[in-house]
Amino acid sequence: MKTKIFIDGSEGTTGLRIHERFEGRDDIELLPIANELRKDPAERKRLINESDITFLCLPDAAAREAVSLVENENVKIIDTSTAHRTESGWAYGFPELSSEHRAAIKNGKRIAVPGCHATGFISLVYPLIKGGILPADYPVCAFSLTGYSGGGKKMIAEYEAPERHSDIASPREYALTQQHKHLKEMKAVTGLDNEPLFSPIVADYYSGMVVSLPVYARYLNKRKTPGEMTQYFADYYKNEQFITVSENGNEDLYGGMLAGNSLSGYDGLKIYITGNDDRLVLSSQFDNLGKGASGAAVQCLNILMGCEENKGLVLTN
Repeated sequence: MKTKIFIDGSEGTTGLRIHERFEGRDDIELLPIANELRKDPAERKRLINESDITFLCLPDAAAREAVSLVENENVKIIDTSTAHRTESGWAYGFPELSSEHRAAIKNGKRIAVPGCHATGFISLVYPLIKGGILPADYPVCAFSLTGYSGGGKKMIAEYEAPERHSDIASPREYALTQQHKHLKEMKAVTGLDNEPLFSPIVADYYSGMVVSLPVYARYLNKRKTPGEMTQYFADYYKNEQFITVSENGNEDLYGGMLAGNSLSGYDGLKIYITGNDDRLVLSSQFDNLGKGASGAAVQCLNILMGCEENKGLVLTN
């Protein structure tokens, strides 16, 4: 029997990418919605309650409204918005973090897909906190480089306009007030005492991102060299097909530089440990539209369905 899937917000960037990943799958029946009814509450309610699993690819307020429309207790929700990522009763959709996270997804009815910046940050900080390496009160500072597709249709149109502002040709730092919407989950999921200082940068390429975390070795609870830190992460993620750890730091990179777009179109994530014995930089490279959004959502779906976790996803690059 096919699993009935409804995508609420199917015309957005994430919704469209989820739909693409279902091409060729014979275990799913997509429940379509007429274009003129995409914002009709009654039609959305009908389709949500007829589905086995509904994806929410909506702004936060609309995602909360959609959850309120659920009357069928068997319906499972996978929400890609920020709305429920730190809410009680919602599984956090990052199965690689721990066996408990994977079990919560598998057995849950409400799954919140991580934010893209948060995915890179948490992939690095969660293992450090769990292993007792990074103090919870460490003054964490992180930065990210991302393609413009993460800004949604408005930003995509701005970057791809025939006539555009000259600033767009240059990488641009944003969220300058330190109020980025992913900060809440960055703190809550990792167990940090404080929200990190976080500086995201958007650049003139479509998709892909790098999130980097610099740390002083002398302020860690357990001081590690780059080689020791690499081994720690390799051991932590050793059984995970979606996460790989570079054995050679920046030596296997083109020009010894870490590019934001290298894993565009890929649904996994790669970790690099660089620096020296005094100052280390931990970096997570992935596609903001892949492991950072729709790829992660489909991975959660596969876990819910009990099929191959990588079904319909791209793990070769």
